[in-house]
Amino acid sequence: MTNQNNQASKADVQTTDLNKLPVPGQNDTEFSAEEAAEVFQENQSSASTAEK
Repeated sequence: MTNQNNQASKADVQTTDLNKLPVPGQNDTEFSAEEAAEVFQENQSSASTAEK
């Protein structure tokens, strides 16, 4: 009796997204200090208007 019907093939396993190696830098978020300062200032101004 063979058990191969209940097992995934090597090709199936290798093409499954969960089994792929992560790509270095794929999830890196890059932003400049200027962009961060701008967003920070916008959040500060919206927070101060909401408190009034």
